[in-house]
Amino acid sequence: MSANGAGGYPRTLELDGAPVELRFMRAGDEAAVAAFARGLPAHDLLFLPRDITHAKVLAAWVHELERGALTTLLAFRDGDVVGCATIARDPLSWSPHVAELRIVVATDERGKGLGRALSTAAGELAIESGVEKLVAHMTPDQIGAVTVFETMGFRAEALLRDHVRDSDGTKHDLVILSLDVERFRARAAAYGLSPDPA
Repeated sequence: MSANGAGGYPRTLELDGAPVELRFMRAGDEAAVAAFARGLPAHDLLFLPRDITHAKVLAAWVHELERGALTTLLAFRDGDVVGCATIARDPLSWSPHVAELRIVVATDERGKGLGRALSTAAGELAIESGVEKLVAHMTPDQIGAVTVFETMGFRAEALLRDHVRDSDGTKHDLVILSLDVERFRARAAAYGLSPDPA
């Protein structure tokens, strides 16, 4: 999945009475993403596979973007990163038809529609690339995030007990939500709804 010339980005959304720009992450964004990550509650980082506050992780992230293994949309308000959506898909794995969505939103931007906007935009990009199934990982107590995904048609598929451990050593459960794209489209068509999970 390439970010070059895709999907009409950058694009500007009006959220909570102010513009938010969505554009693809690229080399040079590391400092802005690091500042965003450092402002997040530590608990919010638990469902990400790596700690994105570390410079080495950010460098590896950019490398994966450049080789096309990841696609990331960043949300900017007044020049600061306030949200990010990543699509992770490995075409050489046993599950090339599956993509993982990872969505993180700044605390003071929650409840304004940014999480839904990022989820929808990233989901559309993943589906356009031929993905048949979307998954998202989060801890069960992240009620807002779970609700956003469930309203898009995602359903809980698995609960992994004590699967992630925070910086204090406390273990947390991880819930996996999934969306079967074709089943969703068929159900939407049957009810005369939009075929995309928007």
